[in-house]
Amino acid sequence: MKDEREPNVPVSDPDCQRAVAATDPVDAAPAAEPSLRAEPVSRAVSTLSTPSSPPPPQVVHQPDLHRVPTAVLEKMATVPASQVLTGSHDVEAVSRVASAPYSAFTRRTKIWITTMVTIASVISPMTANVYFPALDSVADDLNVSIALINLTLTTYMIFQGLAPTIFGDFGDTAGRRPAFTLAFTIYLFANIGLALQRDYTALLVLRCLQSAGSSGTLALAYAVVADIASSEERGRYMGLVGAGVNFGPAVGPVLGGVLSHELGWPSIFWFCAIFVFVWLIPWVLSVPETCRNVVGNGSVPPPKWNMTVIDLLRPGGVNQRPASAPKVKIRVPNPLRTLSIVFQKEEGLILFISAIMYVNFILIGATLSILFKEIYEYDDLEVGLCYLPYGVGCCMVMLLQGHILDRNFARIAKKLGMATSRKRGEDMLSFPIESARIQPLYPAITVGAAALIGWGWSLEAETTVAVPLVLLFIVGMLVPSSFGVLNTLLVDLNEDAPATAAAANNLTRCLSGAAATAIVDQMFDAMGRGWTFTLLALLMVACLPGLRVLEKRGPRWRAERARQKADKQDN
Repeated sequence: MKDEREPNVPVSDPDCQRAVAATDPVDAAPAAEPSLRAEPVSRAVSTLSTPSSPPPPQVVHQPDLHRVPTAVLEKMATVPASQVLTGSHDVEAVSRVASAPYSAFTRRTKIWITTMVTIASVISPMTANVYFPALDSVADDLNVSIALINLTLTTYMIFQGLAPTIFGDFGDTAGRRPAFTLAFTIYLFANIGLALQRDYTALLVLRCLQSAGSSGTLALAYAVVADIASSEERGRYMGLVGAGVNFGPAVGPVLGGVLSHELGWPSIFWFCAIFVFVWLIPWVLSVPETCRNVVGNGSVPPPKWNMTVIDLLRPGGVNQRPASAPKVKIRVPNPLRTLSIVFQKEEGLILFISAIMYVNFILIGATLSILFKEIYEYDDLEVGLCYLPYGVGCCMVMLLQGHILDRNFARIAKKLGMATSRKRGEDMLSFPIESARIQPLYPAITVGAAALIGWGWSLEAETTVAVPLVLLFIVGMLVPSSFGVLNTLLVDLNEDAPATAAAANNLTRCLSGAAATAIVDQMFDAMGRGWTFTLLALLMVACLPGLRVLEKRGPRWRAERARQKADKQDN
């Protein structure tokens, strides 16, 4: 395969020399980490071709590469794709000869960051579902029909799809901390307004504003994981965030049912306002900036507006960022950048399949409260409790899914003879990442579709409530895992702009979900419950050939896109 990328740039390149010299005093002591040693890439390539003849002894001064800008490090460590694809499969040896670790954050800090974004990922889906049990109560108090109240669900999902296209692009340029803070501030004031209003128009508008604030953070949460976790370990971190995303729909209806039953439906929005206010306190105080366009691998001090309050209050905290660090340019968020991902071959197919899976997920949650009240005559509290099997199934599979993805990644790497490093992150151009992510989906989708058919016909037959609840647990375990895995793959393919990629996923999923919720009542009237969910299940099964196409053609599409990008940079 012909290599059309930029040629290797050894350490003797003037840009690299200046960057290293800026962080490497003449009398500095040698660095303690031998893996950070700066050697010419040509020497590493010759070592791979003749492993039995060691290079001559050479005294190399050890600069502090943690403080070299990320772009320069990447320039120093470039290895042509042809050498990776046609040469040795030892990714450890050929990927980044002189690179810093993928993330400079300690394991404890990464756990703290992941915990905070996992909690944040609960908020948007919880808010979307929290007043499902109270739909009848809200309609009665505002003297409007259920159809108009359902419209607030549809508009919520429309903004749930649109908001991440703005906050995702903003987060990829300005940083995750400012984007999270702005989004949740909007969400906080929207909830206060919702708790105080008693008018349908105000409810509709404020729900849109509430959605815009909370939904923008979903893309940011996945982007933070991409910032701190390499592909080898990303599965389990994405699984934690995915568990938060799916915990929201589970706990939301339960909380909504309890609050509406005991304190009235306005208490739902007071709860949301208090929840996000409490979350914002530790976020503003102590969670560090992770955006790689701002702080590199975490070793470059952030600008003042990206710093934690604790760091700002430290002596000299404002002046920590070195002059050699690249300036952060904040541009006006461009939602059209998200559309560029939608129209890529591989990403477009991923988004299409993910949207179909999400439609099944959201329609179960959106219709459960109405169907159970209609069939079993449950009140708000009882309906809320019926969401528990769904949520428990969602959370269980998301926690397991991360470990399954990481184990499958390691299995394929071992089969190909590739040695990978969790600390550094590897070049995915030579690795079949599509297979590593997609393979576990085939049985999950097949069994999940069968359970969904059973769910629909149990409601059609109005069986004892135990039957649909058991099937609900199985569907909750298998259906959400499919679009969770596809979201992980999408981030893997767009590591340079993970928030924008996650925003594209949110856009297609939520617009599809909004359209589906708008017509599901008509589907029930025309087809009945059983055939409606049978049709949805068959759409899931129809996606299996598309997944196979991704496995087979995805690597080739990815290589073509990399060559086009390299040609564009050369020109």
